[in-house]
Amino acid sequence: MTPVIAWAAAAGLGLGFGLVVVLRSLPMMNRPSFEERVAPMLRSSAAGGVDLFHQPQSLVSLSVAQRIFGPVLREALKQLDRFSIDADQLRRRLDQADAGITLSEYRIQQLGCAAAGALLAAGANAAAFFSGSFHGFIALISILVLTVLGFALRDNMLSARVRRRQARMLSEFPTVAEMIALAVSAGESAPGAFERVSRVSRGELNAELRKVLAQTRAGTSFTHALKHMSARVQSPPISRFLEGIIVAMERGTPLADVMHAQAQDVRDLGKRELMETAGRKELSMLVPVVFGILPLTVVFAVFPGLELLSLGP
Repeated sequence: MTPVIAWAAAAGLGLGFGLVVVLRSLPMMNRPSFEERVAPMLRSSAAGGVDLFHQPQSLVSLSVAQRIFGPVLREALKQLDRFSIDADQLRRRLDQADAGITLSEYRIQQLGCAAAGALLAAGANAAAFFSGSFHGFIALISILVLTVLGFALRDNMLSARVRRRQARMLSEFPTVAEMIALAVSAGESAPGAFERVSRVSRGELNAELRKVLAQTRAGTSFTHALKHMSARVQSPPISRFLEGIIVAMERGTPLADVMHAQAQDVRDLGKRELMETAGRKELSMLVPVVFGILPLTVVFAVFPGLELLSLGP
């Protein structure tokens, strides 16, 4: 592709994008939705009225950027939700990662990563154009590939954060379970044991205990708060521990005995995981022995004999 054709293609794309922006800005294309028309009537009458819609509408913190790019971002998010995974599933993943961001903010971050990938590809193609090695088809493919990779990068980062957080919670879980069992054995109730342990512990599991206590203070029953914690954590050992507490509270089983049995199960689980980790590490430790120490030992044993043979008559 000659430079003239490349510039013509770029100009055509720019013209097409400008026409789309102009068409989208026409009054007939920007009619307020039913939700936007009734939203002012559904706000709370208290000071600083609270919006009763479930999904937050705050997209960016800078007011100028919000005025300029807010409508474009909202439209892009609406189109993105049509081709993405279930919003409820994504909210559960954000809760598992304790990301502290809303669904709209996560979508914006995904779009930002995709735009960064496209800009990176555009910069590489611009350098190739000035160096004389530009090819239009390769440029288009590289922009599409890096855009998709940038979009998928944010999802992979979220998945990695979920895995790291679950690993940290599992490492903290045996100690926390034992502390809760000891507090119950000392005469504390289950909510009191959770509150006492949340004051003296630190870490990811402590944050979940604080969420349970916050829901309880807000009026949610303790058993429902434990069920919400189990749904957020999505970890089988922790879910079994919480389900044991719920069943004991609902059926009137002595809570201290159940707690001690659950703590013993957690300790046994920790021992099994330690043995499995030791087995995997044992195999990995054979790699430097077989490919490093053993060949070096053979060289030390054979090399003197070869030298003596080479020095012989």
